[in-house]
Amino acid sequence: MTSQITSELGSTIDQFLTQREMTFSRKDSGGKDADYFVVDLPGEKKLKTAVLLTVAPHGLRIEAFVCRKPDENHEGVYRWMLKRNRRLYGVAYTLDNSGDIYLVGRHSAESITDAELDRLLGQVLEAADGDFNVLLEIGFITSIRREWAWRVSRGESLNNLKAFEHLIDGDGSDGAPGRSVPSHNGNGGAPRSHGDRARGEGGAHLSGGDGTPSAGGAPIGGVEKGREEGDNGRPQAFDAATPSSDVGLDD
Repeated sequence: MTSQITSELGSTIDQFLTQREMTFSRKDSGGKDADYFVVDLPGEKKLKTAVLLTVAPHGLRIEAFVCRKPDENHEGVYRWMLKRNRRLYGVAYTLDNSGDIYLVGRHSAESITDAELDRLLGQVLEAADGDFNVLLEIGFITSIRREWAWRVSRGESLNNLKAFEHLIDGDGSDGAPGRSVPSHNGNGGAPRSHGDRARGEGGAHLSGGDGTPSAGGAPIGGVEKGREEGDNGRPQAFDAATPSSDVGLDD
């Protein structure tokens, strides 16, 4: 019976992803009662969000990496995540053993339909992509300011830092670190964005006007990963879009 449940659920997911021409891979765990799908959702703040769908006798488990563990202001980050959880549909923010930030959810096999998959994956994309810059503002502000100052001093492009311009004093022409805009919204220090105001209960759907999400610009995380401080005075890069370890979530 359990094998039949996982087989039917796996077929439902496979058909849903295939019909929408989504980028995914299907992997067999090697056992008779588990199946895995890795789905790539293109975004705007992050180039893509990889979603792990685990099909098992209990139903469907959803898991998606959002952001590396914060460099600072951990309490502010966690407070913001807990408040954000109130407005999420079918998934919630959590941490792995390394402190990296994930979205996770569990759903019964009977509840998984095409409409429900659309809503769940849409919520994952809306949160993982839409919340990314907010998490950076709260937990990586020092790194952002240092990178901004270095680029200004060298005359380098600020294109993928423009979303954080409000965190820099003045117009940033002197490259000096600045301060964040005062906030009184209880979001742990993060300014309330247009996306926050637009979000309602229950999240979004995956399908847009043409039925698929669109790819966007380059994220700040991951630029020149691994450079060290002292290389022409450049600060060490932070790679918020990549997990700090391969530990991942456990049960």
